[in-house]
Amino acid sequence: MLDHLIGLVKVRVVRGVNLAVRDLRSSDSYVVVRMDNQKLKTRVIKKSTNPEWNEELTLSIEDPAVPIRLEVFDKDMFADDSMGNAELDIRPLVEVVKMKLQDVADNTVVKKLVPNRQNCLAQERHNIYLRGEGEARSCC
Repeated sequence: MLDHLIGLVKVRVVRGVNLAVRDLRSSDSYVVVRMDNQKLKTRVIKKSTNPEWNEELTLSIEDPAVPIRLEVFDKDMFADDSMGNAELDIRPLVEVVKMKLQDVADNTVVKKLVPNRQNCLAQERHNIYLRGEGEARSCC
């Protein structure tokens, strides 16, 4: 696996807003983050339709064309209920990291991502270069 490793991507799962009620009055929700054969989960937040996870999950990137898939579930005794999903294209982040940015100031917006049907973004995102860490971040 390390022979093909391009880098690492950190996914911060912050919160869910007005999630569907899947139990009697609420939901016991968690998020599964997948990329290729990697699968990571957040903890379960019980009895909330507005859960706050504030968790950071790290995935290794072998092929930037493979999207990150997020799926929200309601934890149940026998079978967990799917509550929704989205895919994130990480190619724009990988492109920023590969740029030769020696003369670019720290925290410079080098690319903007506009919401569309393919990227599932709720709002415009900016890819920012962080000089000291040699990485790119996507933020609003």
